[in-house]
Amino acid sequence: MNALLLVTLGTLLVFLIMTALWLLGIRNRNFSYVDIGWSGNFALLALLYAALAPGWETRKWIIAAMYGLWSVRLAGHLAKRIIGEPEEGRYIELRQRWAANLNAKFFGFFQLQALLNVILAVPLLIACLNPEPSLHLLEAAGVAIWLVGLIGESIADGQLAAFKRNASNHGRVCDVGLWRYSRHPNYFFEWTLWVGYAVFALASPWGWLALAMPALMLHFLINVTGVKATEEQALRSKGERYREYQQRTSMFVPLPRKRFAEKTTNG
Repeated sequence: MNALLLVTLGTLLVFLIMTALWLLGIRNRNFSYVDIGWSGNFALLALLYAALAPGWETRKWIIAAMYGLWSVRLAGHLAKRIIGEPEEGRYIELRQRWAANLNAKFFGFFQLQALLNVILAVPLLIACLNPEPSLHLLEAAGVAIWLVGLIGESIADGQLAAFKRNASNHGRVCDVGLWRYSRHPNYFFEWTLWVGYAVFALASPWGWLALAMPALMLHFLINVTGVKATEEQALRSKGERYREYQQRTSMFVPLPRKRFAEKTTNG
C-alpha cells in the first residue's frame, strides 16, 4: 500500500475517533477527553502503518512498538486522571472563552488534534515504508533516546500522581523528585521521545523530514497546549506559591535548582 493511501486511511481513522470523543464531551460536559484521544490515536496509527506499509517487517514493528507503548501508557495515565473527574481547568477556560459558539469551536479543536496525530506520525510512516532488510546505527540510537524519554516521563507522571494522592499536599506545588529540577519534567521527557522517533527515521529515505517533528512538538509543548496553559492554570490556582517555584526551578530541561532569594523584612 502506498504512502498516500496509508495517510488517507490514517486521517479518516483518527478524525472518526476524535468526532466520537467530541460527542462524548458534549454529552458529559467534559472536553478533557481530547487528551486521551490525542495520545491514544498514535497506537492506532502505529498498528495501521505497520500492518499495511510495504517496509521491512522488523523495522516496522520496532517503530510501531515505540509509538504504541508510549501512546497506550500516556492514554491510560490520562484516562485515570480524566474519566469520572471534573473538566480540567484549561478546558474550563476555553469553554468560557468560546461560549458564543462552544461546540463548533471545540469540534475544530478536536479535529486539529487529529490532524496533528497524522503529522506527528510522519517518522513512523517513513520508517514503515523503508524496505532495507537491516537495521542502522541511527535506529539503535533512536531506540535508546526513546527509552530515556519513556522512562523519564513515566517516573515524572508517577511522582506527580503520588504527590496529588496525598491529601496533605492539597494546594501545594509538587517539587519532589524530577519536579525539583524542572517545572515540567513530563513534557521534557515527552519531547525526548520525539527526538528518538526522528533519529530512528533518519536511517530511512526522506528521513530528514522527521526532524521537523521534535521541533514542532517543542513549540506545542512550550507555547501552546503544554507549559503555557499549565502554568497559567497553576498561577490561577496556587498563586504566590507557584511564582516562587518558577523563580527557583528550571522551566523545561531538568537542571540544578536556583538559589531562591527570600524577601527581607525591609524589602
